[in-house]
Amino acid sequence: MYAFDRRPTGQFGPLLEGFVLMELARQLTWSEEEVALFHYRTRDQVEVDALLENRRGDVVGIEVKAASTVGPGDFRGLRHLAQRVGDNFRAGIVLNAGAQALPFGPKLLALPVSALWMTPPA
Repeated sequence: MYAFDRRPTGQFGPLLEGFVLMELARQLTWSEEEVALFHYRTRDQVEVDALLENRRGDVVGIEVKAASTVGPGDFRGLRHLAQRVGDNFRAGIVLNAGAQALPFGPKLLALPVSALWMTPPA
């Protein structure tokens, strides 16, 4: 059995990010709404792992973190994106290795990676 190095400089982070991006791309193939998938990075190296944008210009930003805990600093790129797109910003999500959904302010949420394939409880 293989164990992944979960340190910030380890192998698990890039592997998880790649998995999430592939899962998002796969799910967009059956979405009822046409949505484009982008990576966002500024000249100052502020980045967001995935940016989803529909034809109306509505934007959802997604960060992927291999850690099981999330802090306010993990939303830096998403906050920048929210300021940049203004009213078109719909949500900023940090997908992580934790198990809980946690709010981090207006339109900002930390979710477990499993939220990609789990339906919320009724």
